[in-house]
Amino acid sequence: MSQHDVHTAEELQTLPERPTAPLRTDTSRKARPDIAGPDTVQPPYPIFLSGAVQRGFGRGGKDLGCPTANLPDESISPMSSVCETGVYFGFAQVSGVDGDEAKVHPMVMSLGWNPFYKNERLTAEIHIMYDFSSDFYGHNMQALVLGYIRPELDYVSREALIEDIETDKRVALNSLARPAYDKFASDPHFHPHKL
Repeated sequence: MSQHDVHTAEELQTLPERPTAPLRTDTSRKARPDIAGPDTVQPPYPIFLSGAVQRGFGRGGKDLGCPTANLPDESISPMSSVCETGVYFGFAQVSGVDGDEAKVHPMVMSLGWNPFYKNERLTAEIHIMYDFSSDFYGHNMQALVLGYIRPELDYVSREALIEDIETDKRVALNSLARPAYDKFASDPHFHPHKL
């Protein structure tokens, strides 16, 4: 499938086989920009997602040093119906936690099949850029997706994947620092924390 045949994640899910993700190369790594997307939020963004955090594959924190929260399948259709697979950025908030953990934090998100791990199911895995004291399975999470960073890639090594994840985090933070994006941290989509 060529770049010109971009399909939404939902459309790809109906295909008999997952298209092969391009392999990440050193050339593509060096050419990565520090900021993703235009200076203002453009349609289809913002995309609102919400759901109870579910257990995923357990690889994010253990294998990659990047713990992720998985949203239930039914809660990702507002995004998978209009977006291609890849890595995205925005803000997220977890309900039912205390103190700074309850605040709205920057996040980076993978929507897809994680080609390096050959997943069979489409997943939405959100890494909130905050060091939580414990996991929050079962807690409700609200996420606001504001932009696209890059396509889903396959990797020759776990180290190459980790390197790209670290770059994704930096790009997300740089992208969210722009005023048109930063203001979404106080969007009404995020509910005030109740003690």
